[in-house]
Amino acid sequence: MEPMEFQRQCVDGFVASQVARGFSALTIDNGTGVLERFLALAEKPAWELTAFDVDAVVAALIERGVGPVTRRDYVSTFRHYFQFLQARHFVDVEARFGIRLVDPIDVFHAGHHVTSESPATRPPPTPERMDDFFAFLKTRMDQSRKWAPIARDYALFRTLYHAGLRSAESSTLEIRDLHFDRGPFGKIHVRLGKAAKGSGPRPRWVPMLDDLGLILHWYLDEVRPKFRGSSPALFCDEGGRFMNSGSIRNRLATLCRAEGRPVHEQFSPHSLRHACATRNYERGVDLVAIQQMLGHWNVGTTMRYVTPSSTFVEDAYRRAITTTLAEATKEE
Repeated sequence: MEPMEFQRQCVDGFVASQVARGFSALTIDNGTGVLERFLALAEKPAWELTAFDVDAVVAALIERGVGPVTRRDYVSTFRHYFQFLQARHFVDVEARFGIRLVDPIDVFHAGHHVTSESPATRPPPTPERMDDFFAFLKTRMDQSRKWAPIARDYALFRTLYHAGLRSAESSTLEIRDLHFDRGPFGKIHVRLGKAAKGSGPRPRWVPMLDDLGLILHWYLDEVRPKFRGSSPALFCDEGGRFMNSGSIRNRLATLCRAEGRPVHEQFSPHSLRHACATRNYERGVDLVAIQQMLGHWNVGTTMRYVTPSSTFVEDAYRRAITTTLAEATKEE
């Protein structure tokens, strides 16, 4: 059997072991996607990897603008997979390929590459940067021969930015999850929110702020019918099937490169969650409300998502002084 085919069987076995342990389908899907991308970057079977190969994978992730938390997730996911290989396939690998399984993850990966904070200092895209990006997508819609996929991308990334959804959450949305008559703005029912602390999916309701409801109405009326099939998927591929979170990340990366902006101005779906949190915080939305919107387990996580602008303190001070003076004037 070819090494890559055997690895494919091992990955399938790893997935089956997670099912047996009671992991949620969303957790398994996300983890499998991360593992497959790690192995694709490695370009060789897991049992052939050395510490230097892992260095190369992490370097490739850094080059793509992947932040330290996500890089830690990549390395951690691969480590769990390798532990599975050692427990279940140690003898098989040595018998088939003459290689003893030696863990290529060492302290230097955890201590330096993965937790290096230099990429984390990159702030989320500003509202002005996002205005430019969405203007670029509108231009692409006007010029593209295949209008529907670009229009879908426009609605999809507007949703990630204004609602703060995870890419995995947006990939599971169905048309029935849009409730335009719920609340003053309409709401998105995120039925398969990210699990936490071993729980199953945690559903939540997310308001359609910043005229997102108008965009999604337009998408349902003008764009979604252009895709084939009768799938219930809200955001689907050209065949009408559900998009997966990996294809959403790849799609955004492709669009950022096509836009022609420098690497430090490109961003990921996760950056859009940070941008959503920061934008709402800067305009006065309570942290607990943002926590509920993003689906965080605790408000401490939400605080780490907020990266105020360099003039945030000064702007807040001016607003406070203006309010105080206005109240004093009324009293006089």
